[in-house]
Amino acid sequence: MKPEIITSISAMKKLTGKHAGLTGFVPTMGFLQEGHLSLVRLAKKQCDVVVVSIYVNPTQFSPSEDLASYPRDFERDYALLAELEVDYIFFPDNNEMYPPDYNTWVEVKGISEVLCGRSRPSHFRGVTTIVLKLVNIVQPDYMYMGEKDFQQITVLKKMLKDLNSDTIIVPCPIVREPDGLALSSRNKYLDEKQRQDALCLSKAVKLARQSVAQGCRNPEVILNIITQFITAAHGKIDYIEFRQSNDLSATEIIDKETRIFLAIYIGKTRLIDNAILLQ
Repeated sequence: MKPEIITSISAMKKLTGKHAGLTGFVPTMGFLQEGHLSLVRLAKKQCDVVVVSIYVNPTQFSPSEDLASYPRDFERDYALLAELEVDYIFFPDNNEMYPPDYNTWVEVKGISEVLCGRSRPSHFRGVTTIVLKLVNIVQPDYMYMGEKDFQQITVLKKMLKDLNSDTIIVPCPIVREPDGLALSSRNKYLDEKQRQDALCLSKAVKLARQSVAQGCRNPEVILNIITQFITAAHGKIDYIEFRQSNDLSATEIIDKETRIFLAIYIGKTRLIDNAILLQ
């Protein structure tokens, strides 16, 4: 079965409610990799109809970021989704999603302003706005998202709850390469040496977990250890923080809800990772 490509909001909304059963939705910016495809497979397993959106959302990029160079390959994406028998691909353009008179934005205060929100001040306003628009258009029962973007999931859960949406987010585990690097479309930017240097993220997570397993519960001690490790591996640190999984509040003592969050530059490429520390 070949997916039907839908490019207009009106056409996508006409399909809303047309099908009996559950609708699963996977929002993406395209250039799909195994992390995205794992979300689609779970949606196919749990739902009767699956919609995947492909849209590089300009409002979540700052002027200095990689909007123009963000990797795109719709033909390849389409072939991958056809193989998984996705029902619909929502593929709008910027004029469809943000017409010239567009001037409405969605913000989630507090948890949007830490971690990536501090480094990228306008990022989550763009994310929450586009995701709410997509949810209103597709009207899914379930939305599947990867835990590599754990802060994003937390922000969007709060938004959907506060705005009384019935859509439920299904968080899905991080998919990694065999050597531990979390899959990301931005991994394409890395040359061979940078690809090896990028392993410092997952190795830092492993080092932090080892420290906790050996009895350390002090975030500052672990921070010092992994800061030295990442610096030695040629990584430029944006942030390394320890926060609670449920509300992203800072933690002074590591417990079963504590998660480590990392954002590291390898060359010009910004990569993120996170993990629960007590296993």
